[in-house]
Order: sequence, then structure tokens, then C-alpha cells
Amino acid sequence: MTMKRSNLTCLPLLVLMASLSSHSAEKPAGIPNGYNLLFAQAFESESSVKDFVFTDPKAWKWSKEENGGAMELTQQSQYTPAVRSPVNIALIADKVFTDFVLEADLIQTGKEYGHRDMCLFFGFQNPTNFYYTHIATAADDHAHNVFIVKNAPRTKIAKETTKGVNWGLNVWHKVRLERKLSDGTIKVYFDDLAKPIMVAEDKTFGAGGIGFGSFDDTGKLDDIRVWGPSVENKRAEFFKKPDGASGK
Repeated sequence: MTMKRSNLTCLPLLVLMASLSSHSAEKPAGIPNGYNLLFAQAFESESSVKDFVFTDPKAWKWSKEENGGAMELTQQSQYTPAVRSPVNIALIADKVFTDFVLEADLIQTGKEYGHRDMCLFFGFQNPTNFYYTHIATAADDHAHNVFIVKNAPRTKIAKETTKGVNWGLNVWHKVRLERKLSDGTIKVYFDDLAKPIMVAEDKTFGAGGIGFGSFDDTGKLDDIRVWGPSVENKRAEFFKKPDGASGK
């Protein structure tokens, strides 16, 4: 399913804030009342990658696309997690989210095999405590599920999943991730935003970071939007920003 990605031009801060306000009034179906647009990134310029911290900044780059740009994971990160968990992670820098609805466009650029994947990270506390969704070609104990990393190798927690997804070749897909802290609900959608491909329920971690990446594959992301009731600005104390960016 090829996605037409919206353009968000690089604007001065006040204009950007007005743009976010304007976009928040144009909520897609399924965004709860009281949710505002808290973060948006359409990768229209190379500087957009400075909105993220990475396990390895050299594994990622800004990519020129037919309709603007994207952020691309081009190689395996030089990063060894303390426990068995994904290697390639790009977190939205300096923001902590509670309840949220996340939408993004993803394309998988690796070879076809059962664990061919892209991941969404959330509830991120630190490099050994977080959730992630592993969206893969085929489901098994280590693929195509919602996982928790809690000072130990990842463990699947989804109570419902499909058998897998078809990433295809050079095809953009719309994904949505919904999280609600009060009841621990986690839902993941792939192209069809009316029917989830994964459902989980867990309250281990509260507010945390949101990110993107892959366990050990490659891909691209674009047109990120996160809605929610609130967001906290808090400096990320782990991972690295790209060269030339302020902070770690």
C-alpha cells in the first residue's frame, strides 16, 4: 500500500507551533477527544534527524525521496544491548509521552525472510526497560509480537496477533500504535487502521519515550505524528544525537 506522505516545511518556531495547532484540528479517525498533536516530523530537510537520539547515529541518514524526505536506517548499528533486544533504535529526543496515538509511514528495505521487520518503541525508560512492537513477515516466539524488555531478554506479551504482514518491495505502509496507561491497552495497526494486527495489555511501564527502528534489519520512516493529552520535555540521558546536534 503506497502512502502519500504530507509535507511539513521547516519553519520558525512560532510558525511551527501554529502549524501543529492547525494540524491538531485535522485529526484522522480514531483520535480521541482531548488529544492534541504533540509531535510531527515529515523529514523535509536533513536537519530533521536532530529530533532523535540513536543507538548509533552513523547507521541512520536523511534520505531524499520523491515526495520530500525520510529518515533511513542503512546499516546495522554498532551497539550491543545489555540484554537480548533490538539493536537499531532512533528515539524522539527529549520527550516523554503518556497515553498516545502514533502514526507513521514505514518501508522495509531488507531481504525477505521470516523475521524481516520494523519496530516501534514506547514506554522507553532506559536501554534495558521498554516496550516494542516487532512487525514482521511471520509470527513466532521472537517475531511479530509486542515485547517487553525488563532488565532481561525480550518477552512477548501480545494476547492477539496476526500470522504476519507482507512488507513487499519498495512499498510504504501506514502503521498506528495506540497506548492507554489506565488499562494498559496496546494496539498495533498495519495499513488497515480499523483492525489491529496486535493487541496487548500491560502496565509495567508508565510514561516513556517513543522511537523507531529494527531488531537487525533496515528501512525508512516518514510522516510521524503523535497525538495525546500531554507531553513532558525531558532530556534523554542515553543514546546519542547526530554530529552537530546539541546535547548528548
